[in-house]
Amino acid sequence: MVFFQLLAAAIGFGIEQLLQSRYGTPGLLALSLLAIGIHARNRACVSLSVLVFMLLMAQA
Repeated sequence: MVFFQLLAAAIGFGIEQLLQSRYGTPGLLALSLLAIGIHARNRACVSLSVLVFMLLMAQA
């Protein structure tokens, strides 16, 4: 159980660092909105985060 929690934290940290280095603050904002939207089952947050990710990827 503890192993899976540590693994999830390590993966989350890695994804956060990748987004921050590649897309900067807007990438972290989109990741936060995605996490909040999935946790709260809020389609508006999930849709907004996907839109921000798409705009960032199109810009890169």
